[in-house]
Amino acid sequence: MYLGIDLGTSGVKLLLLDDAHIVVATADAAVPQHRPQPTWSEQHPADWMAAVEAAMEQLRSQVPTAWAQVRGIGLSGHMHGAVVLGAQGQVLRPAILWNDGRASAECAALEQAVPMSRQITGNLAMPGFTAPKLLWLRAHEPAVFDQIRTVLLPKDWLRLQLTGDAVSDMSDASGTLWLDVQARGWSPAMLQACGLDTSHMPALAEGNAPTGTLRSDVARRWGLGGGVVVAAGAGDNAASAVGVGARTAGQGFVSLGTSGVVFRVTDSFAPATERAVHAFAHALPQRWHHMSVMLSAASAFGWITRLTGRGDEAQLSDAVGALVPSRQAQAPLFLPYLSGERTPHNNAAATGVFMGLRAEHEAADLAYAVMEGVGFGLLDGLNAMRAAGEGWGGATGLNDEALALVGGGARSNPWAQLLASALGTPLQRPQGAHAAAALGAARLAAMACGGDEAHWCQPLPADATFTPQPAQQILLADRYARFVALYPALQSQF
Repeated sequence: MYLGIDLGTSGVKLLLLDDAHIVVATADAAVPQHRPQPTWSEQHPADWMAAVEAAMEQLRSQVPTAWAQVRGIGLSGHMHGAVVLGAQGQVLRPAILWNDGRASAECAALEQAVPMSRQITGNLAMPGFTAPKLLWLRAHEPAVFDQIRTVLLPKDWLRLQLTGDAVSDMSDASGTLWLDVQARGWSPAMLQACGLDTSHMPALAEGNAPTGTLRSDVARRWGLGGGVVVAAGAGDNAASAVGVGARTAGQGFVSLGTSGVVFRVTDSFAPATERAVHAFAHALPQRWHHMSVMLSAASAFGWITRLTGRGDEAQLSDAVGALVPSRQAQAPLFLPYLSGERTPHNNAAATGVFMGLRAEHEAADLAYAVMEGVGFGLLDGLNAMRAAGEGWGGATGLNDEALALVGGGARSNPWAQLLASALGTPLQRPQGAHAAAALGAARLAAMACGGDEAHWCQPLPADATFTPQPAQQILLADRYARFVALYPALQSQF
């Protein structure tokens, strides 16, 4: 048995996988998020561990006889978060998360300090990344900064609690702006620009490598035996790639999680910063990936569900699916920048916008606009990747290749169909798509216990396939042209 622990922004998901690749059980527990000031986003690391413990109790109760067979644990987590620790390993302040936008000024300062930063890191300096957050702390909370002895990413803080070891993997470390992504090692120049050095950093390992064993006191508390291996694991998107079997160049997925992602594996390091495309190390050795990221995706649909008083996202999704095309064509347009945006705009100040609201619009019309706006944001990212990426074949290079569709939003059939038509790409929703990152973490645990990569990184069978529909594509093409005109028209007003 192999346990995957996925630390998401809204909650923790645990997944138990057996040697036959069968998901035996899953469990979830919520994690609160705090926004103490506009554009800020923080969480208390202690809440992560509390959620893991709560989910662990659920999981154990489901499989009391199989539980003791767990041999390995893999970790996945939301990227870019800054957990700062003092000399005794104590958390010095709440963790600053990936969707926090306070460090915009520090991004410019960092790139000025290290002119080669984009070539080293493969990325633009963006407020969500970890390094600008530390520059912000140095400027605005110097008493905290002076106490910092270790900086960890969220899932790696969990590892510290489980094993006592400070270790990160290559994929998650890529999102700090401190990693030399091609060399797969910490960059002294990038660290120095932030007032840090390698002594502040965890050790590095490939995602499928062992990084220690579960502490004996934790193993006893969880009812596990000794010697349980803890794998390096991965950032959430690289873990999802492993979960759906995206391991070779050209394979990829679209994610409708809290954020939205288009992900494609590459066999070399190929920076593509011109339109804010990320170039990161994969969780598997000697592979990298391109990725476009939008900061609000399934979270935007949760927002509109709450805003309209529809407590059930599934019911609101069904209402969207019942809208006839003529009603869809009259829906407002939505800019989905509720937390700012990355690809392609790199603008933390961007905001959400409904354009074209009328008195006759109802909850389903607004929900459709949100689904469509997120789809158009993903299309912006896909187009940026197609323009920048070798092997995409220009504007139509992916049209005959299916991408996996994962994340909590993937449960919605109307949304999945809209995305297939908007992106012009077949989408295959794998079985268990909502838990792809936790599955990938469990698969990495199996590899860390000696399992073969090809055996443990197989594609998942699809439970549904969505293909572009010509009539829907015509409607969406007209609305997308209006969508792309809105951002430059409104940019000065953000």
